[in-house]
Order: sequence, then C-alpha cells, then structure tokens
Amino acid sequence: MTRHAVNARLKTAPVAVVAALSVLLAGAGVASATEPAPAPAPAAASPAPLTNLAHLDFLLDTVPLNPVEGHTTYQIGERPAAKAPWTYANKNADGSYSRVGGGTLDPGSGYWSQGAFNADDIARTAVVYLRHWQQTGDTSSKDRAFDVLRELTFLQTSSGPNAGNVVLWQQPDGSLTPSAKPVELPDPSDSAESYWLARTVWALGEGYAAFKSADPQFAAFLQSRLDLAVASLNRQSLAKYGQYDVAEGAKVPAWLITGGADASAEAVLGLAAYAKAAPADGAATAALRELTEGIAAMSSGAARQWPYGAILPWSQSRTLWHAWGGMAPAAVATASAQLQRPDLLDAAVKDSAQFTPQLLAAGGPSNAWSPVPGEAQIAYGVDSRIEGLVATAEAADAPGLLDVAAVAAGWYFGANRSGKPAYNPATGTAIDGIETDGRINPNSGAESTIHTLLSMLALDADPALKAKALGISHTVGTDGLTVAEAEAGSFTNGGVVKPASAWTGEANWSGGAYVALKAGGTLTIPVPAADQDRNVYPIVNQRPEAAGTTSWTSGRAPLGSTPNGGAGAQGITAAPGILFPFSLDRVLPAGAGSISGKTDGDVAIDGVLLQPQISSVSVSGQGGASTLYVSAAPNTVERKVDLPQGFHLSQQAFDAEGRPVPRDPNYNGQDHSGRVTVAPGGFTWVTLVRN
Repeated sequence: MTRHAVNARLKTAPVAVVAALSVLLAGAGVASATEPAPAPAPAAASPAPLTNLAHLDFLLDTVPLNPVEGHTTYQIGERPAAKAPWTYANKNADGSYSRVGGGTLDPGSGYWSQGAFNADDIARTAVVYLRHWQQTGDTSSKDRAFDVLRELTFLQTSSGPNAGNVVLWQQPDGSLTPSAKPVELPDPSDSAESYWLARTVWALGEGYAAFKSADPQFAAFLQSRLDLAVASLNRQSLAKYGQYDVAEGAKVPAWLITGGADASAEAVLGLAAYAKAAPADGAATAALRELTEGIAAMSSGAARQWPYGAILPWSQSRTLWHAWGGMAPAAVATASAQLQRPDLLDAAVKDSAQFTPQLLAAGGPSNAWSPVPGEAQIAYGVDSRIEGLVATAEAADAPGLLDVAAVAAGWYFGANRSGKPAYNPATGTAIDGIETDGRINPNSGAESTIHTLLSMLALDADPALKAKALGISHTVGTDGLTVAEAEAGSFTNGGVVKPASAWTGEANWSGGAYVALKAGGTLTIPVPAADQDRNVYPIVNQRPEAAGTTSWTSGRAPLGSTPNGGAGAQGITAAPGILFPFSLDRVLPAGAGSISGKTDGDVAIDGVLLQPQISSVSVSGQGGASTLYVSAAPNTVERKVDLPQGFHLSQQAFDAEGRPVPRDPNYNGQDHSGRVTVAPGGFTWVTLVRN
C-alpha cells in the first residue's frame, strides 16, 4: 500500500558542517551543500525510548465480530469484538489526523469500496505489539496483541476449500469484503494464497512464541491457525517445492508464495519464530526450510554485476528490485540460524553488505530499481533495510553492517531527501513517504506507522546502534549509481521511441523513452565528468532470439560488448526479452565525457548506468561528520582526502561480508594521512574528528 507525497520540502545542510565536510567529500567526488538546515531531531539528546505507540493506538478501533460461515475466532462468544487499525490517517490543517479506510466511502451504508481495515496491516500491527511487549514487558501491548490477533484470525477462513487463506478487507461494522473495488487479486481475497496470508503466518508465528508461556490456551489456538495456514501453503505454492519455472531463460523457484521472495520472507519471519518455540513441529519447519531455500535462490548479481547481490523480490522479473515487502535478507539471516543452514546465509550477506550500501549511495532507500534507481522512499523500505542489516550482522558476525544500519536509520531523523525528520518520537507519528524531489506526504497511515515502529524497536534494542543513528540527521551528499539516458545522445541509423507506457510488464524504460538502432547504427551518450574510474552498464532490451552485439568504446578505447539478443525463453514473465544493465569488461576512465556504441544488429538501448568504483554517502548531525565509502572495484582502493587543519580521520574498513579488515598493529585510531582505504567489494566508515 504505497503512499504518494504531496507537500514540498527544501533540502539544506548545516553551514558549520559544510566547512569540515567539503574537503572530506572532495575525495569522493561529492558536492557539498551550502545552505543551513534544521537543527538535528530533538530525540538525539534524549535517552528515552524511541518507540511511541500512541499513534498506532489511535489507529485502533473496535470491530464487531459478526457470526459468518467459515469465520470465527478465539472466545468469540465471550468477546464478540476485537481491535484493528484503520488503513490510513490523513493529516488535518490543525495537525490532527482523521482515520480513513481504503477506496471511497459510501455515505449511505458507511462502507468503503475496499474496507476500513485490512489483514496486511492487522497482522503487522500484531507484530509491533508483540515485539513491544516482549521487549519491554508492557502489559497493555500484550492486551492489544491479544485483541488484534483475535481479529486477524477472524479474517482467516477456517473451513471449506479455502481453509487457511485470509479475507483481506473488513468494514467498520465488521462485515467482510471478500471482493474489493477495484478488484484485487486473488478475487475473492481468500480464494488463493496472498501477501496477507504470508503476513498472517508472520503474526501467528510470533504470536505463538510470545504467548506460549504467558497464555498456553491462546497459544494453542494460534498454533491451530498456523497449522491451517501452513496446510494452505502446502496445497498451493509449496506443493511445487523443488520445481522451477523459466524467466527469460533463467531458472527461478516455482514454490514461492505468490511467486515472490517478498511475500515469502514475511511468512519466514513468523515460521522462524514459531519453529524456535515449537521445534517438534515438522510441517512448520519443513515450510520454513523450503521457503527460505526459495528466497535464497533469488539472490542475484555481484559487486560489479546488477543488482549487486540483492535478493530479487519477484520470480516474474529478473530486472526489478523493490523494497515493498523487502524483508528477504532479515528472513534469510534469521532462518539460516534457526535451520542451522549457514549455506543460506550467503544470500543475506550479499544483499546487506553489497547491495544495501550501493542503494544508500545511489540516493537513499528508494522503493524500487526497475532497473534504474527511482521511486519514492517510504518507511517500509527503510525498515526492511534496517531489519535486514541488524539480523545479518548478528547471524554472520558482521559488525560493519550496523554502521550501514545507522546510516539507513538516519532517514527517520532527517537524513533523507526532504531534510526533515520522518518520525516524531513525541507523538509516534510517521510520514507516509518522500518523493524523489523531496516532497513529503504528511499523512501517517497504518503501514508507515507500523514499519517505523518496528525500526524504533530495533534501535531501542541496541543502545549503541540507537546512539549512532540518532547522531545522523542530515545527508550532506551522495555519489553513487546514476543513469545517462540514450535519448539524450546522438545517433545514426536509428531514432528515439516513446512507448505508450514506460512499464514493460517487468521493468521501466528510464525516462519513458529509448533509442532503437538498426544494424550498423551508432549511439554516443554524453556522461558527466568524474574524478575516478566508473563501471558502465549499458541498459539493453535483450531479445529472446540471437540478434548480434553492440560494441562500446570511450574515445578509441574499447570497453566491451553487450548482447542484443539471446535472452532465452520468455517463460512466466509478462513480455519477451529483458531490459537489463549488462556489465562491460573495462572501466570508463576518469575524465571521460561520453560512451559510444555500434551495433551489428537491431537493438533497443535505454541508457547506461554509471557506477563509481568508490561510491559514497556522507552524513552529519550530533554524531559528527561521517562518510560511508563503498567499493565496486576488484582491488583495494585508496582515496586521498584533504584534511582540514586540526582534524584527523577515524576509520574502519570492512570486507565484502561486513567483517572488519585487520588494521595495522600500529594504528591508534587517529589517521592524519588523509588516506581512506576501501577493501574490494567492501566499505569503509570514516568520521572526521577534531584533534
């Protein structure tokens, strides 16, 4: 349930910080900002818990549980009502919020075209209250978790051919809405497995683990409902365990929930918690293992190959990554430990230690790369990065990932495109998103509130991480993956094409256009100057059949070639061919101003992705001025920083798995040389410190 931004905000930087950072950033080729910014978030000075449930409590409403065939819940006779969060909360002019349902409201019936409450948010709300109760001992959170879980299990179909599946929407009077308007698939919503079934498994698993000792009778009920859900999955996606589909010639697991690592990951979080509390349940453990294996199989790319180690979320596209449902690294890291399967952990490590730093350096936790970075930034995507980094740091003994997590978490405190805090710990409200131009959506709906609170719970659980994150309140600059559009170039024997839709069914044409060349055609794309070598990835719409190659050069220097065709069988994807950023053999030299391609067959070229061999994201706040340097180089790279007088560098290098690189035994934590060393495929955290 993605939110869209509506209000404009200005992004600025503290003058005092600029003086110190301008030289620090010069070594990374990052332009420093020049205007003052808001003061750091007040929360940075407070040791109080960040997690404030007040707004989530406000979203909760009492829901009547009306008897209906196939739907019942725990103690429905004695407790004929439960609690659920409204889907949205629109911010009013006076600063208050109005609770809103999904779709349009019919004033006569009081019904929303979708519903007031939905199973996705109900399940995740239960997880928030469960974790808060377990972390703090707060009995009010225990009571709310109990009520919300009763509501969630009422939405689960308990008998008949759809037993175990879940109805998505419910009206304010408790009536179920099996078929929403506009139609959402599956329709009716309990006729097949779904994201909301996966999230129900998440809540049921964590619910059982929490209530096992506190309320064994209720825990037994939750266990019976988890059994229903697992049986449903075994009839549907998990019935295909071990089978593979084809997507543009590649094998992809056929047993993921709704074909996605995204949905499957949220189920795995619940199954891992449940399996730890009920290790004798073989069916649940088998489902955990099978889903985790499927998620890990969606790991793709490497340090110099798109998407740089990310776990792709959708089996029907090899060229789309999105953060909506982006819990895959957290799920794999958590499950690998529970299953004692270190072989599965590698996928989480690559996503966390290689892809996520590149994501942050490319402009922050954007909600999608398709394949070019873009889209709004929302709490869901930020939270999934933080939870993945924290879980993988623990499972892989990779402390460097916590530095990356602090940078990601700084988004909530102002280190984002708007320059404004995205969370108010005094009220528990969170914004619904930030657009690419910095505009803020000031509303605070359930999804954004939930995932912000999950992040705050993670920070509250780790005081050192919390302190570091609170010390980051501004993004001073980023230098990472960028795109140069093909249509901005010059060409022969070809032309610019603007399709009716940028969406191909699997990916997006960047800028909504591309250049189509005939055999013998040439294309020269201007690129901005840089002070370091860059990896180049021409984005080519590779056709299924063989169609020759395009050879790429910079000046007279050859860089490599990309295939025009040979993508392989279309299989389960929506369109033949794949819009993909292909790696070239050689780097684009520092100072180069263009890249040229010549084709020996017909080809459609979207543009080129440019990746600095050393990317960076620089941040500031009460914690000082720091930069995360990220490597996409095959060898160790040393970058020179011109230190201002009276300062030294404190730095720690980490390898491609987030583990510390051994230091010189004579290093005392104070580097006056101005040299920053970055391991191949790894990253280095550098802080500017006054002597």
